[in-house]
Amino acid sequence: MSTRTRIELGRRADLGADCANCFGLCCVALAFTKSADFPFDKPAGDPCTNLDEHDGCRIHPQLRERGFKGCTVFDCFGAGQKVSRQTFAGRSWRDDPAARQEMFSTFPLVRRLHELLWYLDEAITLVEREREHAAAAEHVSARAATPDPAPWLAAFEHVRSLTDGTPDELAALDVDAEYDAVRPLLVQASEVARAAVPAPPWRSRAKGPTLEPGSDLMGAALAGADLRGRTLRGSIAIAADLRGANLDRCDLLGVDLRDADLAGADLSGAIYLTQMQVNSARGDGATRLPEGFARPTHWADGR
Repeated sequence: MSTRTRIELGRRADLGADCANCFGLCCVALAFTKSADFPFDKPAGDPCTNLDEHDGCRIHPQLRERGFKGCTVFDCFGAGQKVSRQTFAGRSWRDDPAARQEMFSTFPLVRRLHELLWYLDEAITLVEREREHAAAAEHVSARAATPDPAPWLAAFEHVRSLTDGTPDELAALDVDAEYDAVRPLLVQASEVARAAVPAPPWRSRAKGPTLEPGSDLMGAALAGADLRGRTLRGSIAIAADLRGANLDRCDLLGVDLRDADLAGADLSGAIYLTQMQVNSARGDGATRLPEGFARPTHWADGR
């Protein structure tokens, strides 16, 4: 197995938020609009009214009750502490007005790069796992068919090196192009992992949902569905009924799971599932999550 930074603090600390070492950047740098997720408009660069002088949230335990559902879903993938402690070497926007706008512009860029690192890390894990399984297999063909993880490791190191750039270097990046360059590797890793669990035939009513990348699954009735080995990449599954569904080796890259009902669903082996997707959905104590994922507090009552 390759070695990459892994510090277990619920999620990997390098690719998960460490708010104690951040200057509240998500509460200042980002804009939000009055909606079901936020109770008022806030322009980018203006501190949220709930941000205290110590860069903490005054109403953190009551965010959902107070209308800040969006805050409970967001994950910076570790970009907050990276920008605060490394890119700007511990200089807060409060103390260094000259760096204020530069810091606020840098944070969203690093956040997207860290999200890409998270996907690449997942892809590396998938490929290495299948490679280990193939190494233990008796058939030479199985070993030969499993790719070497070197291209994924190289891509990870490339993106990681970009996150170490100066604010000017980061501002000059085409982050969309970086995503485009990595996408084939993410798709290939998914194919490698899903090959071991062929998708079962999908039987539904004549007008049932299509289960493929980019599908419209808004409100879809998929309770108890066997979704093993499928790819729903880029699908819209807002408010979908996935109660009791089996999503082992199901590719969920970029799937919109807002308000989807995951009660009793098995996502323990889902591919490219993020904490943000979990936070945006509904679940209960019977929902199975991958190791290291936090069970959202709003799932306590199963709603």
